[in-house]
Amino acid sequence: MKRIFLFLITMVMTATTVFVQAKKSKECRINVATFNLRLDTPVDSLNSWSHRKERVKSLIRFHNFDIFGTQEGFKHQLDGILELGNYAYTGAGRDDGEEAGEHSAIIYKKDRFEVLQSGNFWYSETPDVPGKGWDARCCNRICSWAKFKDKESGKKFFFFNSHYDHEGVVARRNSSILLMETIKKLAAKEPVFCTGDFNATPEQEPIQLIYDDGKLRDSYLISKQPPYGTTGTFHAYNLHSPMSARIDYIWVSDGITVEKYGTLNEQQYGRFPSDHFPVMIEARF
Repeated sequence: MKRIFLFLITMVMTATTVFVQAKKSKECRINVATFNLRLDTPVDSLNSWSHRKERVKSLIRFHNFDIFGTQEGFKHQLDGILELGNYAYTGAGRDDGEEAGEHSAIIYKKDRFEVLQSGNFWYSETPDVPGKGWDARCCNRICSWAKFKDKESGKKFFFFNSHYDHEGVVARRNSSILLMETIKKLAAKEPVFCTGDFNATPEQEPIQLIYDDGKLRDSYLISKQPPYGTTGTFHAYNLHSPMSARIDYIWVSDGITVEKYGTLNEQQYGRFPSDHFPVMIEARF
């Protein structure tokens, strides 16, 4: 009887170990995107947020974004996206570190992901407080980040989302340096997704610095399927734009496989959801 009891205990323990190992090894499959929403201003006329909100929401819903970085969104624009019902966001306004001004928010499916840590830093000589940096003239520039746990697979990962300055050459260069330093400090060896409008094309210094660093890989270049859509991600609401300037990126760290990459060249009845195309990848790790 004692032998039978010990045998049963051993079997239960073995089965439990196998179950735990299987759970730990479960793969995380995820749709990641970056989307410059275009700020909402009265001068936009028919391209104001009131005319674009439903196009943005339907695009996100149809393509089933799991998690995505946004740029230029004010709080009321982010709240509009949350009307979809299954999303939440983390990130602060760049003007005061709370709700004022544009956000570089991270929007995620709240039933799938748990936020374990989060924060923000500014692209300036004083990254812990709101402010402009180096030769930036127009605006404060912010990066929001978070550490997530995927409830389906148990996997943990970091997500960084940025909007670089569009005028300051020194600001863009130093933003890449600060971004890579911060990622290495916070994320260590954990998987990283990094999205954003970098206001620089691949051959320019801010992007070359990221390439040279080696921590992150450009999902456009490593997608297992050929990239879908236009090379360019900015069109300024112009159907006849060359659409050749790739300034919006999704970067991934080693260990993340990019199955598909797409620039989502969508418009409805001649109207675009934004002045940038969103970019989406299907990834696994």
